[in-house]
Amino acid sequence: MNRRIHIMGASGAGTTTLGKALAARLPHVHLDSDDYFWEQKYSKQTPVAARLSRLRADLERQEPWILSGAVCGWGDGLRDTFDLVIFLWIPEQLRLERLRAREYERYGDEGLPGGSKYDDVETFMEWAALYDTAGPEVRSRALHEEWMAGLNCDVVRLEGDMQVEERVAAVLHHISR
Repeated sequence: MNRRIHIMGASGAGTTTLGKALAARLPHVHLDSDDYFWEQKYSKQTPVAARLSRLRADLERQEPWILSGAVCGWGDGLRDTFDLVIFLWIPEQLRLERLRAREYERYGDEGLPGGSKYDDVETFMEWAALYDTAGPEVRSRALHEEWMAGLNCDVVRLEGDMQVEERVAAVLHHISR
C-alpha cells in the first residue's frame, strides 16, 4: 500500500484540495508543505532547517500520510521517503483564474488596485505565471520535471482540467492495482 504520498504541482493546480479529498477517503493524515514553509503565512519563511526538522518529525509520527505542496529544493532529502508522487498540471489560464479568485477570497478589496495588498497580490501572480515557462531556477514545471526524474517511486500524472472526484478516482485506481 502507498503509505507515504506526495502531491505536487504549480500553485493553484489543486494539490491541497486533492490531498484533503484523498485523506477523507484513505486512512491517511493530510499535511501541507505551506504549513512548514511559512513562519507567517505568505510573508515570512521558516528557516529551511527548522521547517525540514518539523516536517520530518510529523511525517515519522503520523504515517500513513499525504503531503501536498512543493518541497523541491528545501525538501530534496525527502525524495526517497515517498511511495507515490502525484503530479498535477492544469492549463495556465485556468490556474491563474483560480489563483486570482483565491487571492480575492483571502484579501478582498485590499488585493485590488489601490488596496494595501495589491502589490503583494500582483507580485505573487507574476511569480505564479512563470510556472510553465521558467527554468529550474524557480518553482516551475521544468524544476518539477527534473525533480521527479530523480524519484525511485511511482509517479501518477493527472494533467488537464479534471474535477476533484475524477482525480481521487484516478489515484484510488492506481493504488488498488
